Amino acid sequence: MAPPASTLNAPVPAAVDTASPTRTRGTALVLTGILLVALNLRIAITSLGALLEEVRTGLQLSGAMAGVVTTMPTIAFAAFGALAPWLVRRFSPGRVVVAAMVALVAGEVVRVATGSTVVFIATSALALAGIAVANILLPLLVRQHFPNRTGLVTGAYTVSLTAGASVAAASAVPIADAFGSWRAGLGAWSVLALIAVLPWLPAVLRRTSAHATAPRLVGRVRPARTRVGWAMAIYFGTQALSGYATMGWLAQLFRDSGYRPQAAGLLLAGVTAVGIPVALVMPALAMRLRSLRPLVLALSAMMIASYVGLALAPHDGAVAWVVLLSIGQGAFPLALVTIGLRARTPEGTVALSAFTQCLGYLIAALGPLVVGTLYEITGGWNLPIGFLIAAALVQVVAGLAVARPRFVED
Repeated sequence: MAPPASTLNAPVPAAVDTASPTRTRGTALVLTGILLVALNLRIAITSLGALLEEVRTGLQLSGAMAGVVTTMPTIAFAAFGALAPWLVRRFSPGRVVVAAMVALVAGEVVRVATGSTVVFIATSALALAGIAVANILLPLLVRQHFPNRTGLVTGAYTVSLTAGASVAAASAVPIADAFGSWRAGLGAWSVLALIAVLPWLPAVLRRTSAHATAPRLVGRVRPARTRVGWAMAIYFGTQALSGYATMGWLAQLFRDSGYRPQAAGLLLAGVTAVGIPVALVMPALAMRLRSLRPLVLALSAMMIASYVGLALAPHDGAVAWVVLLSIGQGAFPLALVTIGLRARTPEGTVALSAFTQCLGYLIAALGPLVVGTLYEITGGWNLPIGFLIAAALVQVVAGLAVARPRFVED
């Protein structure tokens, strides 16, 4: 008789005592903590994007400095995320999460209180450092505390992350208008980051914890010396490249095809809206399948079909291309859950997560830059879309390598 499909992709889970009321309460607290942390992982970025013009005016930022501010997230994710394995070898993951959220709160608060460009950029970097470390830790926390529900919890926190980004982008300007200052539109979100600290405090304040804070990691795994590490990083990076390029340029493409600005913005928002149920279902589906290859191929095919459609009929088929692109970008939650599937141990999970996301976000930073440059040079969208199709083909090759059931420790 064939083994269950999930066993071919997943490492052997740790035993979980579901009968204990104390453990049940602790597990619920950890789940709440994970979802609240995820909710904060893009808010500091999308709220700033929505208010960038007001911030530029208020702080008298030059065009070059504004460019630095908009490029900082992917660079910070790569640079500061590399610290996560070092931190969890010295402190428990729960304490590192608390420190990351405190850094986010401090960065969000101080950057809206300053009139200095240098301090604004430095404190934005502090906030991004907290986000970067939390990015790396979430797959580890899910694997440790929910070994039998990794797909479901990964989908839930991906939805939380997406919802936070969307709400902040939509609400930052109204909040700023209501209080008469862009500082309120940015600073208000620090309250949500502070709330995300609370579920982790009981574990952090105790010397030991059986369920809410995992033990410190002492081993060292080097994904950069493995094929699966590089395949994961390239897969994550190429799908993120598409995501960032879409966020930066899709609305402009629709405007160039004849849509009004409001309609183009709604079509861009549709990518996120359709993507929410995809993000919830994709990780659980990955855990059930015998092989990840059908998912890798299907998602990439839909993404490439969307790009071809955007090149040939961007106006008439806009809704269809948005739906296809949204489904194709389900590669993001698939990549997140696969990090846990390609490591046998907590040490391997955090090392693979750090390497995948650090290198991946460096690759992703090329997306908006290259697409924008090609658009400026050619004045059209065929060459930029050709670049995105080429990136999607690289994604296919890396994804098929990731789909092989092997582990970073091996």
